[in-house]
Amino acid sequence: MYVLVSGASRGVGRDTALYLAQQGHEIWALSRSAEKLTSLAQSAKDQPGRIHVVVSDLAQAEAIDQSIAQILPHMPHLDVLINNAGLLIHQPFEQLTDEAWLAMWQVNVMGAVRLIRALLPKLQQAPRAHVVQIGSMGGFQGSAKFPGLSAYSASKAALASLSECLAEEFKEQGIAFNTLALGAVQTEMLAQAFPGYQAPVRSEEMGAFVGWFALHGHRYFNGKVLPVSVSTP
Repeated sequence: MYVLVSGASRGVGRDTALYLAQQGHEIWALSRSAEKLTSLAQSAKDQPGRIHVVVSDLAQAEAIDQSIAQILPHMPHLDVLINNAGLLIHQPFEQLTDEAWLAMWQVNVMGAVRLIRALLPKLQQAPRAHVVQIGSMGGFQGSAKFPGLSAYSASKAALASLSECLAEEFKEQGIAFNTLALGAVQTEMLAQAFPGYQAPVRSEEMGAFVGWFALHGHRYFNGKVLPVSVSTP
């Protein structure tokens, strides 16, 4: 299959890309960090599949357009899009500036919107495409909430609602949309949000699950927001 993973240079995104390459699929890995993408490609060099790295800043519409324009000629269709890129700014509400709110919105929501829009023609050409949004239990209605994460959680809630809307809008075109609301996974982002906390799930474990779900989950789900959580945090 042909797969694109955003935020693929570290954490769950990196481990998802590696899992999918191990399964023999063709992966396009997007991230801002050229150094970390190079490390990812090096780690995958002996896998049955291939990882193509693309440096792109998902906070910038022009950067996304340029990156996708480079990719499209080499991609006959797109079976799976995993919107994993995320930005977390951990601050009390009264200290969160407009700039901080907008920065998280640009990456966590508009980054996904722009990738879906740019890649829609390739998704429509796939036999049965699946868009997986990587959300958070912080954005899952009724879940435990934590101080300092209001803007991040709100952006992830918006991403989940977007999936529900697009699943309905594109169901006749054979494109499924689902959101995985992740709980605590041992990543750099978790350490930023909860310093010193040890998560019960390793990034490699969650990457394997996300990869499996991206390949097979749309056989069973569409328009769903699914909690994937042992603990929060």
